[in-house]
Amino acid sequence: MKNHKMYEADDKMISLIRDNYDLLQSLGSFGISLGFGDKTVKETCEDNGVDTYTFLAVVNFTINDYGEFEDDAQLSVPTLMHYLEASHAYFLDFQLPFIRRELAESLNEGDSLAKLILRFYDEYAHEIRRHMRYEQKTLFPYVTTLLEGKPATDYTVETFSKHHGAADKKLRELKLLIIKYLPSDGLRNNQLMATLHDIYANEEWLRQHARVEDLIFVPAIRRLEQLQKKSDVSRNISDMVFKGGVGQNSDALSDREKEVIVSLVQGMSNKEIGDHLCISTNTVITHRRNIARKLQIHSPAGLTIYAILNGLVDISTVRL
Repeated sequence: MKNHKMYEADDKMISLIRDNYDLLQSLGSFGISLGFGDKTVKETCEDNGVDTYTFLAVVNFTINDYGEFEDDAQLSVPTLMHYLEASHAYFLDFQLPFIRRELAESLNEGDSLAKLILRFYDEYAHEIRRHMRYEQKTLFPYVTTLLEGKPATDYTVETFSKHHGAADKKLRELKLLIIKYLPSDGLRNNQLMATLHDIYANEEWLRQHARVEDLIFVPAIRRLEQLQKKSDVSRNISDMVFKGGVGQNSDALSDREKEVIVSLVQGMSNKEIGDHLCISTNTVITHRRNIARKLQIHSPAGLTIYAILNGLVDISTVRL
């Protein structure tokens, strides 16, 4: 049954756990250690280097299927990455082997049907490993390149999203096989019941994990991709305006040419520049022609940007 309370940064962390003990595993995935006493969610997150807003977004979502955030842009992609990677490690390295041992202990080793059940579980575990390792080898490194501001590749999170289906069909079949066709009694029956309960809990964990990826992580990466595209556009414009590099072009200009640029940025006409620098109008025109050739910049706006970026003028003195 869902607890419909929406937790906030000032709530006590112990209250979250007391109300929803299944959040204990989430704490581990976020890298939050036990022993937080009566500290608030914010204090506990800060002590453990976890983004509070992102932690609460995931927690409130998994508790109440709540996916409306005040500001999606506040979600920390690095925090989400850490959470998902740690969740994978928990599931692959602990949960899958643990249930495998439980299942083996609750079955009769000499029963041919039991052997088929175990083989069926191993096939399910292999499918889950393949599914999660794809994310670890493809999706997560891609997100890391976005966070580092590197140029975008042909891969996008949309590619992942289109092929991100639930990998729990075999788990549902396994439950039905055990319930319908696997008789047991006495102690083994109790063990099998306990194992079956853990399999159901495992199925719910996988469902929530997939929903966090689809409804929180994927949208966050889409926003990151949009920011990267804007950055790439700005970089391309900069490259077009300043071919050959800002520093190189700045060094190529003579002091007189720099003076002409400053005068142009200040809004002077060719005649006014000539009078100001004590040179002829024709000489000013020659300087402007050489400036355009060296910088590949022909517009007053482009020269203004160049002058600001190279420290020839202070932006506060420019009329924009």
